[in-house]
Amino acid sequence: MAILNIVKTGDDILKKRSRPVEKIDERVLTLLDDMKETLAKANGAGLAAVQVGILKRVVIIDAGEGPIELINPEIISTEGSEELYEGCLSFPDVWVVKKRPIKVTGKALDRNGNEIYFENMTGIMAQAFCHETDHLNGKLLVDDIVRYVEKGELE
Repeated sequence: MAILNIVKTGDDILKKRSRPVEKIDERVLTLLDDMKETLAKANGAGLAAVQVGILKRVVIIDAGEGPIELINPEIISTEGSEELYEGCLSFPDVWVVKKRPIKVTGKALDRNGNEIYFENMTGIMAQAFCHETDHLNGKLLVDDIVRYVEKGELE
């Protein structure tokens, strides 16, 4: 496994739409493993492949209970909205307030190609699922923000 470089703000790849994974092969499995290690080292809640320079619909989310691997994730439905503090590994030291759904239902493939469903996700899992799906669609943290967070506001 390897620690990958996280693409930072200003790199145009972050604005590009990622392509679906057509075949889960050794390269995709290695990418998943490397992204898990990279996310753990960066101490983040989620990481999309585009954030490591690869335009594939691959995501790792760790909402505090261990990493979850997602291939070709999709949001099926959302419910309600709330304003939440949000950061991003590609935008170090930037915090914003964004509107996110209160509940999210989604689906993806696991590393074995099995379809997995996530019904009524809430909290950090719902927020991370939406945030990382945004990345796959070329949408950035600073798009559609409610406001920037003032220094010290999170303390």
